[in-house]
Amino acid sequence: MNVTSLKGKTALVTGGASGIGRATALALAQRGADLVICDIDEAGLASTAEEIRTLGREAFTQRVDVASAEQMEAFADAVHGRLESVDILMNNAGVAIAGAFLDTSLPDWEWIVGINLRGVVHGCHFFVPNMVRRARGGHVINVSSAAGYSTSSNLAAYNATKYGVLGLSEALWDELRPHGIGVTAACPGVIDTPITRNARLVGKLDQAKMREDIVRTYQRRRYTPERVAQKILEAVQKNRVVAPISPESWVLYYLKRLAPGTLRWVMHELGQRATRRAPAD
Repeated sequence: MNVTSLKGKTALVTGGASGIGRATALALAQRGADLVICDIDEAGLASTAEEIRTLGREAFTQRVDVASAEQMEAFADAVHGRLESVDILMNNAGVAIAGAFLDTSLPDWEWIVGINLRGVVHGCHFFVPNMVRRARGGHVINVSSAAGYSTSSNLAAYNATKYGVLGLSEALWDELRPHGIGVTAACPGVIDTPITRNARLVGKLDQAKMREDIVRTYQRRRYTPERVAQKILEAVQKNRVVAPISPESWVLYYLKRLAPGTLRWVMHELGQRATRRAPAD
């Protein structure tokens, strides 16, 4: 899809109140798109919408929990009551859990699967059929992660959901090609966004000092959501199905393809280092 100029197009972004969702919504608006955005953070949602309107574009907002099929269906009805179909669908809303599988409860699993995986399924289920029926192409962006192809013993739940998003995206890329609809799984990497502040820490990692270390590490990386947004648009332009974003994402991606044993060793060492850094009880 040509994203050089998006005048006359409408893009939908879930999780548009902050981080990568907000930055991408603004980048799309800067290129001329009108926006439909949702989030559970109403204050952040209103702030993003205000910036979009400052750019001279329209913004329709609604508070939505993407894990709820009922809320997503009502959201889709509201959107399709205003327009036939969106041109770009970005399933971005996401959360994280850091900790071992044995320390992760079923309610933790329900929370992360509901948002990270079912949220993407809901977005595609309620918006892609209208894109197909309209028969004017478009693009679907599903935010996966470098954790969608590299695993850590401290990220079992997060890995599971992001692998799922990546697999779904690859299948959709093939299915939607005949309809002129592209699909990209964006895999950002170590990005300074609110996800580190809001992540659930479980087991040995569930300590304030650990959260401070994680937040500080991501801040020191200094890879901003705005840079991610521009890279995502580049990937959409090229219809790249898997789009590693940051340099570390590319390194992990090529290790997965060319030296999976080395990747497993690297991720094991990183996981052990994080566990050792956790303060003793």
